Amino acid sequence: MLALFQTKITNAQDWANLKEFQSANQTLGVPKKGENRVVFMGNSITIGWSAQVPEFFKDKPYINRGISGQTTPQMLLRFRQDVIDLNPKVVLILAGTNDIAGNTGPMSLEEIMDNIKSMAELARANGIEPVLCSVLPAERYHWKPGKKPDEKIPLLNAMILKYALSQDLIYLDYFGALANDVMGMDKDLAEDGVHPTLKAYRIMAPLAEEAILKALERHP
Repeated sequence: MLALFQTKITNAQDWANLKEFQSANQTLGVPKKGENRVVFMGNSITIGWSAQVPEFFKDKPYINRGISGQTTPQMLLRFRQDVIDLNPKVVLILAGTNDIAGNTGPMSLEEIMDNIKSMAELARANGIEPVLCSVLPAERYHWKPGKKPDEKIPLLNAMILKYALSQDLIYLDYFGALANDVMGMDKDLAEDGVHPTLKAYRIMAPLAEEAILKALERHP
C-alpha cells in the first residue's frame, strides 16, 4: 500500500512526465554542423510511429518525443525540455485528441487551441519552425465513450487551420488523408479506431516529409 502511495506521489510530482526523455536528451547533445534536426512532439500516435515504422526515423535527424496518453497542457510543460533545448530547426506538433477524450480533465476546444498556440509561439520565439498537424480522425474513443470526437475533432482542426493561416504557419493535414465518411478511420488504418496501423503511417509519412521540407526552406 505504501509503495502504491509513493508511486502516486511521484506521478503527481512529474505530471508532464519530464523524466521520460531526460536521459535521452542529455545523450543526444547539440545538432551537428549542417544537421536539419526535426522533433516530433505528440502522444501515443507519435511515439507509436517509431514502434510501427522504425525505418522512417532511421538514419535521419528525426527525434520522436511522443508520450502515450498526453494532453496539450502536459506537452506545453515539457516543450522547453523536449523541443527547445534540443535545438531543432523544425517541430511537428500533433496534439489534441487526448484533450477531447478528457485524459487530464475537461478541456474546451478553445483551451486546447490556446496550448497549441503557445507551443507554436515558443517554437518561433526560439528560431524553430512549427508545423501544426491536424488531429487524426476518430469516430469514438473506446476508453472514453460519449466524447463525440467525430464532431469535435473536425471543429478543432478548423481552428488549427485558421490559426496556421493567420500566422503563416505550415498546416499538415493528416485528417483529410485518413478520414472516412463517418469522421473516423477504417479498420485497416486504425484497428481500434484511434491508433494508426502500418498502412496509416505509410500514408502519413510522405505528408510529413513534404511539410518538413517546406519548413526547412523557411529556416534561415
